[in-house]
Amino acid sequence: MGHSDGEHELEGDDLSADDSSWSDGVWSEDDDEESLSFEDSGEGSGSGSGSDADSDEAAAAEESDSSEDEVAPRNTVGDMPLEWYKDEEHIGYDIDGRKIKKRDREGRIEAYLRNADDAKNWRKIYDEYNDEEVQITKEEAKIISRLLKGKTPHANFDPYPDYVDWFEYEDKGHPLSSAPEPKRRFVPSKWEQKKVVKLVRAIRNGWIKLDKPKEESNLYLLWGDETDTADNKRQGLSYIPAPKPNLPGHEESYNPSVEYIPTQEEIDSYQLMYEEDRPKFIPKRFESLRSVPSYEKALREGFDRCLDLYLCPRTRKKRINIDPESLKPKLPSKKDLRPYPKTCYLEFKGHTSPVTSISVETTGQWLASGSRDGTIRVWEVETGRCLKVWNVGGDVRHIAWNPSPDRPILAAIVGHDLVLINAEVGSEEVQMRAKELLKIGEMAPQDDTDGKKPAVRWMRHETLDGITLIHHKAVSNVDWHFKGDYFTTVVPSGDTRAVLLHQLTKKHSHHPFRKLPGLPVAATFHPSQKMFFVATKKFVRVYDLQKAQLVKKLESGLREISSISIHPGGDNVIVGSKDGKLCWFDTDLSTRPYKTLKIHSKDITNVTFHRKYPLFASSSEDCTAYVCHGMVYSDLNQNPLIVPLEILRGHSSLDGRGVLDCKFHPKQPWLFTAGADSVIRLYCD
Repeated sequence: MGHSDGEHELEGDDLSADDSSWSDGVWSEDDDEESLSFEDSGEGSGSGSGSDADSDEAAAAEESDSSEDEVAPRNTVGDMPLEWYKDEEHIGYDIDGRKIKKRDREGRIEAYLRNADDAKNWRKIYDEYNDEEVQITKEEAKIISRLLKGKTPHANFDPYPDYVDWFEYEDKGHPLSSAPEPKRRFVPSKWEQKKVVKLVRAIRNGWIKLDKPKEESNLYLLWGDETDTADNKRQGLSYIPAPKPNLPGHEESYNPSVEYIPTQEEIDSYQLMYEEDRPKFIPKRFESLRSVPSYEKALREGFDRCLDLYLCPRTRKKRINIDPESLKPKLPSKKDLRPYPKTCYLEFKGHTSPVTSISVETTGQWLASGSRDGTIRVWEVETGRCLKVWNVGGDVRHIAWNPSPDRPILAAIVGHDLVLINAEVGSEEVQMRAKELLKIGEMAPQDDTDGKKPAVRWMRHETLDGITLIHHKAVSNVDWHFKGDYFTTVVPSGDTRAVLLHQLTKKHSHHPFRKLPGLPVAATFHPSQKMFFVATKKFVRVYDLQKAQLVKKLESGLREISSISIHPGGDNVIVGSKDGKLCWFDTDLSTRPYKTLKIHSKDITNVTFHRKYPLFASSSEDCTAYVCHGMVYSDLNQNPLIVPLEILRGHSSLDGRGVLDCKFHPKQPWLFTAGADSVIRLYCD
């Protein structure tokens, strides 16, 4: 009997009746207000009470499952799938050939209500083949219960009967004989002894020679590959399979598609090509295989094929399949490296010519800028308001703010000389202290020049109420010591006086190098130690000021160094060049660059480190500024992590010049850029 997808299915929940479970081997039914129960103990059908014996026998006669009592199916369609009648009004045909109409299906709600009202409804199943409901008998329920428990369908059947020996034979004893062992099995054989004596005598006389094992040589290739040992032991040339020829495609078909057949113009254009560039085969169309002529180049191509096999090189090349993506360094995500400047937040406008240099005050509240329009301006960072303007009467090449918060003094290179100006910011006490430092009376004591003309003269600047340091030649760079008392200036064409050290409190100048090889470009102090860095066009020299000796010489390998910056830790240096390359030096690791980044297409104007955040930036004349992540670890075994983060754009080009200077905010992850378009931009996160 089949099961349908309709309402009356025999499911697992239906087999577990409301009163008891099938898996427990107990089945009960309420039939005509009389209770009948039985327990499947494996010894046949359940026994009822003595008063119901007659009714049980009658029920057993009615519920007999013998083949004689089976009713033939009404539907006579045979093995035809019932899915074919899915959209028809009938389910099949009876024995007389009449259509068997499908009965109306009842809904889920009606089936549920009928289950609740009729206690015997769970015993009914739907016969999909005959489209009718069939009620299972008590014996059938017992069979299903035993099958669910993994037993045999009938309780009277024994699946493990005792073995019955149906065959009889005469010798029923053990197949092996029980007789005692003969004596000859324990006495050594005389014939075997004589044979062994003959073999020993033949070996001693040399008549029988035993094969000695070949001694393997202990020689091996020192630089050889272990995988080639089998090929090296092989005698002769190693087998190399011949390369397979290319299989014919659609073009070689005798009846190719229209798109593969060239036109007459294309065939004529083949004659203008070089012979090695011409196609080897021109497709043609034939009506049938019978009309295909013999191939003209069959003999030639066969000869070329044999020639290729003959001239095949007897070398096996090992190729390593490497995913190009696996060769890329695994860098962290940009989201994990925040904060870093990436958006223009504020613009400082007021200069009328290119802004050549900028400098940020130690507290981060003020910004100083110098331009070719002959002015020096002090800006308030948060609002962009211009606080002070000094007209110095010449091009401002470089500007640097004193790193000490108690000394608001600006050092600016105006024309050929250096000017020290009171910025007039801060409290009145701080301003009075700055004025006292910038006072100069008589001629300040000069350096020991042995009768020569002094390298620097300290003069009072009447207009700006400051000090002018008059050098014998043009000054290109100025940088302060981290304590704020000493500063250095670079005179590229000054020979032995190219790098000078100055002390603000004593108004004294000194040239520490009697002989400086190379043309200096920039000079700066170590952030925390008594070390001094001097960058020439090719090298960076590190000096110990206390011992007055050279400590290290860093080889950049660049065409010409343009700027230099020291990491706040002091062990890492970055330099920019005029060919757009940036070099990172790890002074504890090597004197050669740890990393060289080709990030700009034009000259790099300045490079700078952030004091607190692991950031460094570079500006270039290609109107861009690059911001990179540079993490320096305290573990000496771990190399610095360098990750490019952002390209800052926004400045316009003027006379081939772009971004002329860049500086980080001392406390925030902000970057200031000065452009040739006379605009200063502030980039924030």
